[in-house]
Amino acid sequence: MTIENKTARLAGLIYLVVILTGLFSLMYVPSKLIVWENPSLTFQNISSSAQLFRAGIAGSMLCYIAFTFLPLILYKLLKNVNGNYAKLMVVLALISVPVSFINLQSKFSVLTIVEGAGYLKAFNEEQLQSQVMFLLNMYNKGILIVQIFWGLWLLPFGYLVYKSGFLPRILGLFLMLGCLGYVLNVFGRTVIPHFSDYAVSDYMTLPASIGEIGTCLWLLIAGVKNKNLNK
Repeated sequence: MTIENKTARLAGLIYLVVILTGLFSLMYVPSKLIVWENPSLTFQNISSSAQLFRAGIAGSMLCYIAFTFLPLILYKLLKNVNGNYAKLMVVLALISVPVSFINLQSKFSVLTIVEGAGYLKAFNEEQLQSQVMFLLNMYNKGILIVQIFWGLWLLPFGYLVYKSGFLPRILGLFLMLGCLGYVLNVFGRTVIPHFSDYAVSDYMTLPASIGEIGTCLWLLIAGVKNKNLNK
């Protein structure tokens, strides 16, 4: 196995960690615990399944740690395609990491509330439930902010994939479209009230999902056979 293929497979493996931990922490855990229209049930769910909630936080941490290394490995693989775009890809990706970690503070605060810290006895049950929902909503707003960079890094990344000559161009196109989808999704949810009620909102990040999962699997399974950096 060539050095390039080893690098590609390592990138694919790290990408897989990012995707699986991201799906677990951002989709699976909230779907099991959070009922936005019912603060009481949400509080009860988190209280009775605190370990799952903790696992979701840990999953997010693993996701962000893996995402710290991912663009660096991809840079090694793609820097000869276009050095400037490769550097831009790394910068835009890494900006999201500290923002993502800081945003987890809201979830740690939720744990403090549901585990019943003594100084919280001054609040009644409804007030505690309202605080939990407020913190969860603040966490989601933080995710919305960081999505800007989850989208922006896909533009140079997609361009590099498209121009590489050793990765499918269609994946590069999906990645670049994914950038546009993320940015439109963020501004749509920021500017338009009840944007999530529009059917189109469910599909805004679909190109990014196709491009990222597809690239992950290609790197992990196929590697970079017939590598040609002159295209």
